[in-house]
Parts: sequence; structure tokens; C-alpha cells
Amino acid sequence: MHVTATDNHAVAQAVHDVGSALWFGGSVMGVAGVNKSGSDLTQGIDRIRVAESAWTRFSPAQWLGIGATILAGLQLTRTSRRRFALQRGYGSVGAAKAATVVLGAAATAYAAYCGTRIGRLAEQAHQRGDQVDVKDATISTAHTPPDLATWQRRQRISQYAVPALAGANIVLGSYLVQSYGTGTTAKGVVRRLLPD
Repeated sequence: MHVTATDNHAVAQAVHDVGSALWFGGSVMGVAGVNKSGSDLTQGIDRIRVAESAWTRFSPAQWLGIGATILAGLQLTRTSRRRFALQRGYGSVGAAKAATVVLGAAATAYAAYCGTRIGRLAEQAHQRGDQVDVKDATISTAHTPPDLATWQRRQRISQYAVPALAGANIVLGSYLVQSYGTGTTAKGVVRRLLPD
């Protein structure tokens, strides 16, 4: 079977979209479910352990999604280089999308680091015999050790940044796909040749 450039583009688009969906869906599940899942347990240390265990298991899949998004995005950029040059607005949206992916990957890495710090500090407090009093993996109480509460606050911020950026990546990608239409392409080229 002969594979054309269009076939390669379709495959790259599919890989990109599935990777982005995995990244976005996993991060939303983390906020809505994983980080809150331990709140039903009685011990604070167990509330943190449950979330940390779940994230440890899901992390490879999440990074697979991010990697697929980045690599397929590079392929899509390569196959669309004429469009970047000719179609007005396409390049700026593409650049915004690339920046969103980079920021989203950085936020994901930082959220993972925060989770690691929370787990380590909770275990250290538990080993010292201190009470690890938390509402869930990311929400502290008045009795939470201060250093642990600090990392929980950081985790709360980053856990919302990740799905926001992953979702923005999907939205911008949808805009770029819509730009492939003949009418939209023609308008973009005309606007490039006859700017306002």
C-alpha cells in the first residue's frame, strides 16, 4: 500500500489527538478523583498514600500522552510548513499552541514534583510520630505541618494549571484543523496577500 503525505498527516493528527485526550482526561481525573480519593480514609497519611500510589501508576500513561502530543505536533508542523507561510493567522495560532504544550508539560512535571515532595514530607512526619492531618492529598488543615501545607498549596495550583493548558492545546488544535478547509485556506491566503 502506498502511503501519501496526506496519510502521514492523518496518522499524525490521530496520534496527536489521542495523546492530547489522554493527557487532558488524566489530569481532570486527577483533580476530580485521584487527589480527593483518600478523603474517605480515616488516617491522613493514608489519604496521601492513596493519591501518590494512583499517580505513580498513571504517570507513565500521562507522559506517553504528552510525548505523543509533542512528537505528532512536530510532524504536523513539518507537513504544514507551507500553510504557516501562506495562510495568515495560522502561524500565530500554531506558535500559541506550541507554547501551550511546552507550558503544559512543564506544569505537569512540576505537579508531579509537588506530589513527590508531599509524599516524602508526609512519610517523614509519620516516621517522627507527628500527626499527618490533611483533608486529602492537596488540602491541608489547621494542624497540617507547615512545610507539607506549603507543598499542598503548590500542588493545588499546578493541578488546575495542567488541565487548563492541556485543554487549551486541544482547543487550539481544533482551530488549526478547521483552517484546513478550502474556504478558510483561501481567506487566509487572501488576508496574507492583502493585509488590512
